[in-house]
Amino acid sequence: MKMRVAATAVMLMALPMLPSIGRAQSPQKGSTLTIAGHQGEAPLIKVNGKMYIDIETLARLTRGTLSFKANQTVLSLPPSEPEAPALAPATHATAGFSRAFTQAGIEEMSVIRDWRNVIVNAVLKNSPASEDWISAQQALADKGLELASASVSTSDDHSAYPLLSSEFNNMRALSEHYLAFRQQAAFISPDTFHSTPLEDQILNCARGFVSMTESHEFQDQPACH
Repeated sequence: MKMRVAATAVMLMALPMLPSIGRAQSPQKGSTLTIAGHQGEAPLIKVNGKMYIDIETLARLTRGTLSFKANQTVLSLPPSEPEAPALAPATHATAGFSRAFTQAGIEEMSVIRDWRNVIVNAVLKNSPASEDWISAQQALADKGLELASASVSTSDDHSAYPLLSSEFNNMRALSEHYLAFRQQAAFISPDTFHSTPLEDQILNCARGFVSMTESHEFQDQPACH
């Protein structure tokens, strides 16, 4: 719009002066006019300290058209190019699971599954699990949870991550429960240890999470809460 106003202003200033140029001081040439967004340039004429441009040259430079009606001259400019729409900021609006999160989530569930299996088998077979191994497995699961958090990029990733976090917390609680029993007695009764449904909850959460990622769509898993 600014270009149109400037061009029209030059045209209006030039029109009344053109007939009187012959009576004014000698024109001085040398300067040129360019208009942003348009190619080419047009010579300017300086008369009495003011700059003028030929109206036909102005029309050519702006790719406009001239029309004449009675004593009126009209310069019509072509419509301006529409502005490109601004790009929307990146969000978590994309549906489905990202590949990175799916891989990180499945690997995390696999680590937690192994962690659970060793503890459950240790109780069932009365074969104590190494505290060093349990500590290392917990550290591995903790690192996997961090990797899953860093890979969140879609709305489904964002919704599913708390399930992973809850699964990790439940497994840590089961592990601490086992270690507390170990400190009290050398033998742990399976009936006593399995009196809470926590280990089944952990297993069902892992199964539900993997099944959900295979469908590529978030579905809440009650077992993970």
